[in-house]
Parts: sequence; C-alpha cells; structure tokens
Amino acid sequence: MRATVGDQLVQHGRVVGQHDKVGEIVEVMGQGGNPPYRVRFEDGHEGVCSPGPDTEIRHRQQTSQ
Repeated sequence: MRATVGDQLVQHGRVVGQHDKVGEIVEVMGQGGNPPYRVRFEDGHEGVCSPGPDTEIRHRQQTSQ
C-alpha cells in the first residue's frame, strides 16, 4: 500500500450499519509512500494509521493541462 500527501484513506465499516471513516493523508511517515500515515479525518481528529485489510487508499487525481 503506497500513498502520497493529499490522498484519501478510507477505513471501511466492519459491521452492518457502521459507516466508512474517511480522512486525508497529511504526512507519509514511511519510506517510499509506505505506512504509517498521519491522517486528518472529517471530524478534525488526527491520528497515525498503519492501514489494515479493511482500508483503501484513494489517490488524488492529477490534472492534465
């Protein structure tokens, strides 16, 4: 799993009715885009995450000009 600053980290809910938790990666602490990541979640909370199998990285779109 590799990410860059600005990508979204999505932790999928583990049980029925639990919502996904979405945050923006604000710091990549591992080498070469690897975890751990410092993530700012939608509620303003920041934390350090080492993503598990229920996590997805959504890469930000690069704009072409």
